[in-house]
Parts: sequence; C-alpha cells; structure tokens
Amino acid sequence: MKTRPPTPAVLGYRMPAEWEPHEATWLTWPRGAGASFPGKFEPVPAYWVKLAELLSPHEVVHIVVHDEAHEEKVRHLLAKSRKLCRSRVLLHRFGCNECWCRDHGPIFVLRKSRSQDSASKIAILDWHYNAWGGKYPPWDLDDAIPQRVAQTLGLPLFSSDMVLEGGSIDVNGRGTLLTTESVLLNKNRNPELTKRQIEQRLCEHLGVTHILWLGDGIAGDDTDGHVDDITRFVGPRTVITCIEDDPADENHAPLLENLKRLRAMRDQDGQPLRVIELPMPGRLDGRGQRLPASYANFYIANDIVLVPTYSHRNDKRALAILQRCFPKRRVVAVECTDLVWGLGALHCVTQQQPAVGRLRH
Repeated sequence: MKTRPPTPAVLGYRMPAEWEPHEATWLTWPRGAGASFPGKFEPVPAYWVKLAELLSPHEVVHIVVHDEAHEEKVRHLLAKSRKLCRSRVLLHRFGCNECWCRDHGPIFVLRKSRSQDSASKIAILDWHYNAWGGKYPPWDLDDAIPQRVAQTLGLPLFSSDMVLEGGSIDVNGRGTLLTTESVLLNKNRNPELTKRQIEQRLCEHLGVTHILWLGDGIAGDDTDGHVDDITRFVGPRTVITCIEDDPADENHAPLLENLKRLRAMRDQDGQPLRVIELPMPGRLDGRGQRLPASYANFYIANDIVLVPTYSHRNDKRALAILQRCFPKRRVVAVECTDLVWGLGALHCVTQQQPAVGRLRH
C-alpha cells in the first residue's frame, strides 16, 4: 500500500496574512498578444512600471516575462524610469499567457523552524489553474509558473489536484480563510469534488482550520466572483467588505447578503468578526459590459497599501477608510480605470512572497 506524503499543514506550513512581512512581490508582465485588454493595450504596460516603482523601495520585485523579445521590451520601459530601485527588480523569462499573477502565480507558505529539522521554512503551493473555468485558452504557460518559481528559488513544491486561483481566497494568517461559493463550488473548477473535499484540501495545503463562505461576487467579474473584489481581511479579526448604497444597482443585493453573513460569522477562536464597510465606485462600463471596479482589490505591501481608484466621488472616502485600517502604512491611490478594462485591478496582478519573520500587525 502506497503511503500518502505528509501535507503542508502536517509539516507545519501555513499561508501568512498579506500584511505580514514580504520578501518580494511577483508580477507577470502583460503581453499585447494576450486576451486581457482587447482594443486597449497601449496604456497597460505603464501600470507595471508604476507598480515596480512603488514597490521596489520596499521589497524585491520579481517580474515574469514571456520570451527574449518580451524581455527586451520590458527592460526598455523600465530603463526609462527614474523612480525604480533597479537592484530590487529581477526579470524571469518563464513564458506566460496573461498577466494575472494573483491567480496563476506561486502561493507561498511558511513554517516555524524546529530543532534538528532541516525542512525549508518556506515552500510553494502548485494548484491547478484553468483560466477561471476554461474561459481564456491557452493557459498552459501560466499554469507552470509556480513550478518555475520553485525551481528558480530552490524551494519545496507541494502540488494539489484541485483548481484554485489566488484571488478566490483570503486568509488572516491565524487559521481562518474567506472564499465564495460562486467560485470554489462552481462546476467549471472542480466538478468531482464536494464542498467538504474542497475544504479538506484548503486546510491541508494552507494550514487553515476555519473556512468562511460568502455568496456571490460583483457584476462584471469574469472569475465568477473572487473574494478579493468584495471582502478582505485587514487584521486578524477584522474584515472590510464592499457595500453598494444604491438599491437599484445590481451589486446592492449580493453585497448586502454577504454583509449579513459576515456579521454572523466567527473566527477560528469563535470570536465575532469586526466588519468595516467599504463603498463601491459606482458603475463603470467598457468593452461592451460592466467592469468589476472595486476598492477591495487593494494590495498590502511592506510599508504601503496600493488602492485602485476610478475617478469617482467615493475614491477619497475609500482611501480614508483604508488608511484608518492601516495606520502604520502609507495608503497610495493608483488610478485604475484603464487597468480594470482587463477585468481586474491591483490585487489581481500581484502575488506576495512572504519573508521568514515575525507576524506584523
């Protein structure tokens, strides 16, 4: 009888919260040949230059590029920047299909060191990736990126038989995970798995013990409703969740339902969550549809929080709320009207690599 190898959780690994210290941020540079920005690619690469400029003073920035020609274009654009910490920006010619690194990139897990234990303190999880239920083929190069990162960094790799995108989960680093039924229970991901089996795999690989299920995501989200567009942990027991004030807006009812669920939820210790409401930026249309514009798609980095804005009257209100959530970090607005044309924003294009260190509040 074949012995099943120990799971990451059994070995002591856990997925840390995003606010814990980072070693680096991973990005995948967009390609004009991709499917993400139909008819509006020209302004897009500037976002990746800006991300490298904003992040590199605080942590290493790893950038995945497609091939030699793509790398040359990226280096040319970065060379024009005067704000870049060049020694902290590293390019990797792995090959890529699209730019949404949150979903196809490496998810890192940490473990505490033990005496006489030579196992790595950090490892990478390799979930299956199928471009949000097979919507945008091909995705083979993106699916292989976690393996390439593990090889490059010389880190252990734990593979799962389950489809999972990074934007579909959010953790508090203490044992609780947030997700949505509309994504993880969608038959276009893991039709052969039950809810209980999905929860088991999340616990085994991410080191969580408590899973909180929200319902639907926001209109226009082609991922089927990623949690990083609606509700995020901003502290061990604190979540921020989007609310649409206009009862006539199609986002009003599903976001209100999620709010009701959150107010009845408890964390891994049985304690109620502290729930903070975040406004929505109203309706934003493009490419013949509603775009999934949301302030919840922010990215927490070392010392800063990057927040998408949309030239809407609620921008200042959202920034003020998030600044109160992160008083020790500088909240930076990034105008994302052109970026969300690709149906994602700042959190969707970033993936954190945690540093081996103490919990940071």
